[in-house]
Amino acid sequence: MYPGRYATLHPDRPAFVMASTGESVSYREFEARANRLAHLLRSWGLQRLDHISIFMENNDRYLEACGAGARTGLYYTPVNSYLTAEEVAYIVDNSGSKVLIASRAKRDVALAAAAECPRLEHILLIDDDGSSTDPRVLDYATATAGQPDTPVPDERTGTPMMYSSGTTGRPKGIVRPIADVAPDATNPLSSFLAQLWHYREDMVYLSPAPLYHSAPQAAVAGTIALGGTVIIME
Repeated sequence: MYPGRYATLHPDRPAFVMASTGESVSYREFEARANRLAHLLRSWGLQRLDHISIFMENNDRYLEACGAGARTGLYYTPVNSYLTAEEVAYIVDNSGSKVLIASRAKRDVALAAAAECPRLEHILLIDDDGSSTDPRVLDYATATAGQPDTPVPDERTGTPMMYSSGTTGRPKGIVRPIADVAPDATNPLSSFLAQLWHYREDMVYLSPAPLYHSAPQAAVAGTIALGGTVIIME
């Protein structure tokens, strides 16, 4: 989820549009949002190869959460938004996530899961109502508001750490090595898939699937990397 030069070349082009509301987020705004979260994560001490988890339905904050991980060298784990608190807790704890980002719709499940994750350091809730007594909880917009919208000085590529469906027991985390390179470095696999699927700069990609799944993650990331526009269905 790293737009690279397209945030500069085409700042006003829509990076993504929410299908149900028509809300459009430009590459300029997407870059600024992802950078603010990236700075917040760095301020909390997260470094390359650390982990965060994302527990949300498809929404307008999902891609920037992934984008922040993709530029700070992190493993970011999209968690199935239909899981129970016990199931979410297992993935968050098993991955060693230091931060959990959750939507308002998933708030109750996220907080119940977080209660079982003593290693979890911070919980970012979208549109938090302030009623939680967990000292780790912060409202997402409030926490990121004062952060710079420019890139962190030590940008490194990050990658999703997906979990299997767990058909033979608990879900298994799929840990892929992360190259110690800049986030806009050439990725041979991404280049191959872009050619195979005929990705191009002016494309508009309809994403009807949940973003916690590996296939839409790859397709959306490829679109963003080439400066296209993603239509996100909810």
